[in-house]
Amino acid sequence: MSIFQGSAVAIITPFFEDGSVNYPVLEELIEMHIQNHTDAIVIAGTTGESSVMTDDDQIEVIRFTVEKVNKRIPVIAGTGSNVTAHAIELAQRAEAAGVDGLLIVTPYYNKSTQAGLIQHYTAIAKSVHTPIILYSVASRTGVNIAPATVKALSQVENIVGIKEASGDLSQIAQIAQLCGPDFDIYSGNDDQTLPMLALGAKGVISVLANVAPKTVHDICQNFFDGNVAESRRLFLDYLHLANTLFIEVNPVPVKAAMNLMGYAAGPTVPPLFPMEEANLEKLKDALRAHQLI
Repeated sequence: MSIFQGSAVAIITPFFEDGSVNYPVLEELIEMHIQNHTDAIVIAGTTGESSVMTDDDQIEVIRFTVEKVNKRIPVIAGTGSNVTAHAIELAQRAEAAGVDGLLIVTPYYNKSTQAGLIQHYTAIAKSVHTPIILYSVASRTGVNIAPATVKALSQVENIVGIKEASGDLSQIAQIAQLCGPDFDIYSGNDDQTLPMLALGAKGVISVLANVAPKTVHDICQNFFDGNVAESRRLFLDYLHLANTLFIEVNPVPVKAAMNLMGYAAGPTVPPLFPMEEANLEKLKDALRAHQLI
C-alpha cells in the first residue's frame, strides 16, 4: 500500500487578505509542481495552515486538489486532530473526497501516552480504507512516536509509513531496523533528506519543494538511481536555503519566499505574522543565491 516514492511537497495554501483560499493560485501551484516532477502533493498539512481552517474549508481545499490533480500524482491529505473522533471524521471526509493517502499528526496539547497513540491511530485506521502515514513532530506537538510504538502500528493493515520529523537519526535508524523495508519512512526535515535516504527512507515530505520542486525531486531520484554523488551535491548546495526557510516558524518564510518569487501566496493567518525585516533580508539573499528572485 505504498503511496509514493521521492519528493512530496508540503504545499502552501494561498490565501487572500481576508483569509479565504485563493483557489486560482492553488491550481497554478498544483500545475507547477506536476510540471516540475514533484512526486506527490501533501495538502492541508502544517505548511498548508490547516490549523487555521474550518473543517469545511479544509475538506474543500482537499477536494479541489484531488480534482485538479486528477490522478496524475498521489494526493495526501493532512487530517490529524487532538481529538480522536474529530480525526476520524476528517479522515472519512478526506477519503470520500478521493485522496490517495492520509497524513495524520500525533494528538497535540493532550500529549497522549504511547499506549494511547496506538489506540488513537488504530481507531482512525479502522474507520477508513485509505493508506495512512503517521506524522511524528514532537517539536510542534510535544509528543514523540517511540520506535516500539511505530512497530506496533506498522502491523495495522493500512498504516503504511511515517513522516519522521523528530530530527533524531538514531531513532529513525531504530524504526527502520524494527519495521523493515516494507514500512515506508519519509523525511520530515529537508536538512535530513539525504541522511534518511541512506537509512532507507522512501523520500521526503518537503517544505523546500515549494520553491525548488525539481531539485528536491532530483535529490531523491539521483539517490535511487545510484547517483549518490550528484544527490549529495544538490542536497548540500540547497542546504542553506532549506535551513533559511525555517529561520522563523514554518510556513512564514516559505510563503514569503513564494510571494517574492512572483506567486500570489498571500499572507499567513494570525497568529503567524510577516517576517522580521532582518530575517526577510536573509531569505532574499538565500533565494538570490539560487537565482530564484
